[in-house]
Amino acid sequence: MIRIGTAGWSYPTGEGRWSGIFYPEERKVDALEFYAHFFDTIEVNSTFYRPVPATVTRSWARKTPPDFRFTVKLFQKFTHPKMFEETTGTEAALGAGDVARFRAPLDPLAEADKLGPLLAQFPPSFKRDEASLAYLEKLTEWLADYELVVELRHRSWTEDESVARLLAARQVSWVRIDEPRFESSVGQVPITGPVGYFRFHGRNYRDWWRGDRETRYNYLYSLDEQSHLARQIADMAGSAQQTYVAYNNHYRAKAVANGLQMRLMLGQEVPEDVPEPLLAEYPDLASLIQHEAADRS
Repeated sequence: MIRIGTAGWSYPTGEGRWSGIFYPEERKVDALEFYAHFFDTIEVNSTFYRPVPATVTRSWARKTPPDFRFTVKLFQKFTHPKMFEETTGTEAALGAGDVARFRAPLDPLAEADKLGPLLAQFPPSFKRDEASLAYLEKLTEWLADYELVVELRHRSWTEDESVARLLAARQVSWVRIDEPRFESSVGQVPITGPVGYFRFHGRNYRDWWRGDRETRYNYLYSLDEQSHLARQIADMAGSAQQTYVAYNNHYRAKAVANGLQMRLMLGQEVPEDVPEPLLAEYPDLASLIQHEAADRS
């Protein structure tokens, strides 16, 4: 099964906001309920910045259809200790309590059978050496009873086969990413676990390092680029038990447009009530929907 969605669903402010393009401005809607009408999975990014109470995850489970799945990004203390220390002024020393605090809010999603993989996204500065490899092994032990997927972005990780052997032995899947390519970028990622997981960040090379959290992701995949990505997804789905696709090019709901395009390109149905402002903003999506409708008639 292939599940397609976006990285996050709440972008209410700033020049990259979704209101008025995807979410209606003329009436109040619950953003998650509205989103879940069009997609069957979401990558939760808010858990990277702060712990989420179980009351919140319980409400997420209640607001979404039975077949919906949440993939959840690990708290920054696990993967970005320097960022955690700069943000909090506290040493990023991990202990059993940190693991327990992160796991507790996952229970309502697991009990509702709506918990997908956990995502460990490491920064490009996280390079392979003995210490980082040992930490990665420890992390897989802490979270051994969850589906875990890992995003390793520096090329050093694909220069040593021991990394793939470790992940395969722990049944941890290596995330495949699409983003601007640099000399330090990770190489060809092997299949290491039962879950296929793709993260599409966009290809905004110009603003990748100098842009902010919005403008860096100001990129719309063309239909030609989408067709190449679709082949990669289909190939992975042929061997994976479950395949997840998360579009992170969230600026002005570009992730929504590309996600809906990909659903259509892979033969999935899209609701007929796609918001008109989204279709006006992204005419390639409108054309693709019209083409699919004509084929069905």
